[in-house]
Amino acid sequence: MADAMNVGVNLEAFSQAINAIQALRSSVTRVFDSLKDGMKNKETLEGREKVFITEFQDNLQSVNRDLNELERLSTLVGRPSESHPLHNSGLLSLDPVQDKTPLYSQLLQAYKWSNKLQYHAGLASSLLNQQSLKRSANQMGASAKRRPKVQPSTLVLPPQYVDDVISRIGRMFPDMSIELFRPNGTSAVLLVTLGKVLKAIVVMRSLFIDRTIVRGFSENVYSEDGKLDIWSKSNYQAFQKVTDHATTALLHYQLPQMPDVVVRSFMTWLRSYIKLFQTPCQRCGKFLQEGLPPTWRDFRTLEAFHDTCRQ
Repeated sequence: MADAMNVGVNLEAFSQAINAIQALRSSVTRVFDSLKDGMKNKETLEGREKVFITEFQDNLQSVNRDLNELERLSTLVGRPSESHPLHNSGLLSLDPVQDKTPLYSQLLQAYKWSNKLQYHAGLASSLLNQQSLKRSANQMGASAKRRPKVQPSTLVLPPQYVDDVISRIGRMFPDMSIELFRPNGTSAVLLVTLGKVLKAIVVMRSLFIDRTIVRGFSENVYSEDGKLDIWSKSNYQAFQKVTDHATTALLHYQLPQMPDVVVRSFMTWLRSYIKLFQTPCQRCGKFLQEGLPPTWRDFRTLEAFHDTCRQ
């Protein structure tokens, strides 16, 4: 009985309740057996019906009796105590007004949540450490010794160096025209014309890309005063989508130690839109979905997807 008091359960009533469940299952089985067998062979139809009704009523009464007995025993079983050996915090379960101040139950829930969070964080850390793409400078390790000397990582780079990087990128992509403007001193603004598909305004701070606006090839990219309009959105929903994806690409291509690599990677990704209206979606195989072409380009494979198909 000491164990029964500790766990808060009446073991004797619990054992009787198990027997009551077995009896209830047996009586229910007899009811279905009676329905399955139907009316047994008798001399007259009236006799068969009378015997069937009598047996069926007896079986239902047996089910009702066993169910009432099980309900009675369930009130005697009690409920288990929520006490767990958490050192002195277990004393909180002795609070007589636990319903009004459920500190102990909340503490148990927080403890389980903390353990689950720690477990999932460990799994996430092990998966991230297995990724081949290492963006952090602290993860370069010994392999950095075999890499070529990186360019200056300062935010202020010489304008001549920036011009040289942009000119080399322009020579890499003959179908992409890049014009460089310096409206405010050393800051650079690029006007990228991709074939006859789109025009992109890339605002740079030294050699770091701040923002990108994509418009259609036929849209005006200059404001009334003759300067590049770096704020107005495109009038077409397709190019508004491409602008949103370009902003996401800027967050993806991040390598502060090699800003020229970031710019070249972004321009390579942007060049994948050269066949924006000629490439079908790699998932659904359609050219248009809800009136829009596949505006998403995968950051690694550069494959085309609709915005809803890439999920």
